[in-house]
Formats: sequence, structure tokens, C-alpha cells
Amino acid sequence: MIRCLVVDDEPLALNILEDYISKMPFLSLVKSTTNPIEALTMVQAGAADLIFLDVQMPELTGIQFLKIANGKAKVILTTAYPEYALEGYELDVVDYLLKPIAFDRFYKAVQKAQGILQPSLAAPQPVAHVQVQQQQDFLNDFIFVKTEHKIQKVYLHNILFIEGLKDYISIFTTTERIITLQNMKKMEDTLPGKYFIRVHRSYIVSIDKIDSIERSRIFIGDKIIPVGDTYRDEFFKIVDGKNV
Repeated sequence: MIRCLVVDDEPLALNILEDYISKMPFLSLVKSTTNPIEALTMVQAGAADLIFLDVQMPELTGIQFLKIANGKAKVILTTAYPEYALEGYELDVVDYLLKPIAFDRFYKAVQKAQGILQPSLAAPQPVAHVQVQQQQDFLNDFIFVKTEHKIQKVYLHNILFIEGLKDYISIFTTTERIITLQNMKKMEDTLPGKYFIRVHRSYIVSIDKIDSIERSRIFIGDKIIPVGDTYRDEFFKIVDGKNV
């Protein structure tokens, strides 16, 4: 059983999450509270495995809470403000739920948490179902990237490739080029390896967007991307695995 703690300064938000948690057989609600200091004391005492944590709270913000808790419990952030998503992911949260929280989105987040906290108990699914679900997840999944004036949502299935330059990276999508100060290593760690691969110190490509490969060159649209020596073996191993 995963012990849950809900922390939010809005009683209505607490009620919704209490109801959702009660519907999940592998979750147990330890406490719901509007007091982040009380919740932090419980976390430091080891009383919870998973925290549903609001970001905007008086006394102590969710981000401050995360930093003080220092990984003593897994966290799912809940907030109405998407601009906090990037910082939350940098602090290794399990997921980020935008209010109002729909049950299906909550369900997906807690399944992810169960996979981390109880990997041996996570229910296996038929291969065909898993493949369909993974495809659907990829179409719906996204990242937030910090640009000069805003934090922008980018759907993973729209990304063609990512180019690293001296002080920033460029994300090339099907519709635009997005520039962000995030570094290549962090971006590589953020993107799912099933769909993206680093092929050069300056390039990450979306595997399903590759049009063709000629020797050590990848063609995506009119862009030619080199495959670096360091990455060549791993790249061609993946390509060979995709051959029918």
C-alpha cells in the first residue's frame, strides 16, 4: 500500500484528491492538510510515500517544500500554474497535474508513481495493449521549455530534432524553432529514450522523424544531421532493431 499525503491550501482541492485516492486500491490516505509545515514534519518522520503537493501556498511554497523534503517521499505537484512545471521536473517530481484535475489524468500519474514505488506490484498488461497505450501516451505527452519571455509547452510528437549550440539549444518542431537555455544533457535525460536518441554532441533526433540514413548522415526533411563517432554504435544498434 502506498501511503499518501495531500497538501493544498484549498479545501475543495483536498476533497477532490481525497475522493480520487479512495478509488485506488493501492493508495492509502494518511492525511490531507492545508498546513505545509505540518505536512513537512510528517514527511521528515517517514510517514508518507507519496505527496500530492500544491505549488502556491502561504508560509511555504511547494517548490520550497520539495527542496526541504530532499527526496524523502515521491511528489506529484498539483497547481493551476503551468509555469512551475519545469522547475518541478528539475527537482525530480513524479508528475505534474494541472487544476482542475481530471480523474483519468490523476490515474495516469498514480500508475507512474506505483511503477516507481512498487515496481513488482504494478499490474502487467498484454503486449498489444501496452504498445497502443505507449503510442497514445507519446501523442499526449509534452515538456515545458523556458524561452526568453515565457515557458512554452512542446508536444513530443511534434519534435523533429534538437540542436545544441554554444549557450543554448534549438528545438525544431513540425511548425517552429524554439530556443531555450536548457543544456543538451538535461534535455537528453528528459526525453524518452524509446523515441529520441542522441546521435552527436550537438544533436538529438526523433527516431520516427528520420526519413533516411546514408552512411553517417541522417536526413530529416531538408536537414542533414551527422552521426558522431561516440554515438554511432548505439544509433545503428537501434536502427538495426527497427529493421523488419
